[in-house]
Amino acid sequence: MECPHLDVGAEVEAAARSSAAAGGGKCDGCDATQSLWLCLTCGALNCGRYVAGHAKAHYEDTGHATALDWTALSVYCYTCDEYAVNDNQRLTAVRAARSAPAPRRSLRPRKPAKRSPTGRQEENEEEEVEETATKRPKEVRVVGLRNLGNTCFMNAVLQSLSNIQEFCGYFKKLPALEAKDGRGRLAYRNLRYDESDSLMTEELRKVLVSLDSGDKAAISPESLFSVIWKVVPRFRGYQQQDAHEFLRYMLDRLHTELLTLLPNEPANHSIVTSVFGGTLQSEVHCLTCGTDSKKHDPFLDLSLDVPDRFLPNRTKSKENTEECAVSCHLEDCLKSFVEVEELAESELYYCSSCKSKQRSTKRFWIRRLPNVLCLHIKRFRWSFCARTKLDTYISFPLHALDMSQFVLGQPDSHLYDLAAVIVHHGSGAGSGHYTAFAVNKGHWFHFNDSTVRAVASKEVEKCKSYILFYIRQEFRLPPF
Repeated sequence: MECPHLDVGAEVEAAARSSAAAGGGKCDGCDATQSLWLCLTCGALNCGRYVAGHAKAHYEDTGHATALDWTALSVYCYTCDEYAVNDNQRLTAVRAARSAPAPRRSLRPRKPAKRSPTGRQEENEEEEVEETATKRPKEVRVVGLRNLGNTCFMNAVLQSLSNIQEFCGYFKKLPALEAKDGRGRLAYRNLRYDESDSLMTEELRKVLVSLDSGDKAAISPESLFSVIWKVVPRFRGYQQQDAHEFLRYMLDRLHTELLTLLPNEPANHSIVTSVFGGTLQSEVHCLTCGTDSKKHDPFLDLSLDVPDRFLPNRTKSKENTEECAVSCHLEDCLKSFVEVEELAESELYYCSSCKSKQRSTKRFWIRRLPNVLCLHIKRFRWSFCARTKLDTYISFPLHALDMSQFVLGQPDSHLYDLAAVIVHHGSGAGSGHYTAFAVNKGHWFHFNDSTVRAVASKEVEKCKSYILFYIRQEFRLPPF
């Protein structure tokens, strides 16, 4: 976006900006050291939206519209509510700000651990940085993803997919769009392909290759995000988006593109459906005549409700509420998914035998299990015209998730191991922050945008999962 406010702002001298950037490296409002934004009008240094939002509060108090994101080194205009594309070309002040020393965490004396609202101890960030340097396995190369402005939802999904080797390995083996065969034709063999088209497949391939290289501590997925804006208008802008919605849009788009780019693949099948695709069977039973109606539907993920008996009850004490939440297990959510339920009056089923709408029951079974089982916990609900979040803790296994009791018949392979989990931090659907845990060569890592640190499996087990990716122990991928 061509921002018209850059000429008005960004008048602060480079020396003042350098001093603000180097002097302490922390938010002026709360001493936070993550997601720092530099005001280009007065040089104030404040934290971003997913921390405490002091950068936006500074704009609301002073009217200083433009700020430099020290993570992505991009200029954001609060008045336009978008990133500016005409910053570096027109303003020497912005170039000077980018060349100024980045905020650095000072090695202060070790502070006592402080407790979070959930009662868990949290070490300060300086200690985490030092721990990471000593604990990260040298044989594993992990790379972070820069936040381009509330793009943590995308980063969490990309890091999860990149650590599913059978999926990302396929994309890394695809030829680049520039690659041509001996006759000068595109290696994708698609005669209908227009080189002016924006392909998510190609940009995802580049990101996955860069994440696997390990050459940098963090890379910018800017080109992929730009393509997403073009092909999926739903995600245009820099507002916080839902990670599950993004995952579904992305997988659907990749599947469609691959069917076009690789016409020789089996009909209606791609790496997306081969890895994530399963089949559901729905059964509707008429309570009047007893007729059963069955239907088969493909799925790429399953959305699971938190059973009502595990929801926090505001009339109970805090201790009882926490006990109720801890007792919930992923298996309880799966059992609730396949339980028989009676359809409401507004959802009466038309019975082909009775020739009218009748009271009926409905239930789901899994008819065919996927290679990668993606489970989405439905944490966001509408309540009193507002979308609220369920913060219930759900325990889940890291190994040997047994799906046999939820499948029709006896499946050949029904045991799954956890590969990745996406977590939403915060209380609101349109706010908060997304991070991901993923296992790479037997080691667990926490991916928080540009920051990646090795973690113990116990930390993974304690997280409040939003999306879980389980890989079947006997992975069976058809030849491509």
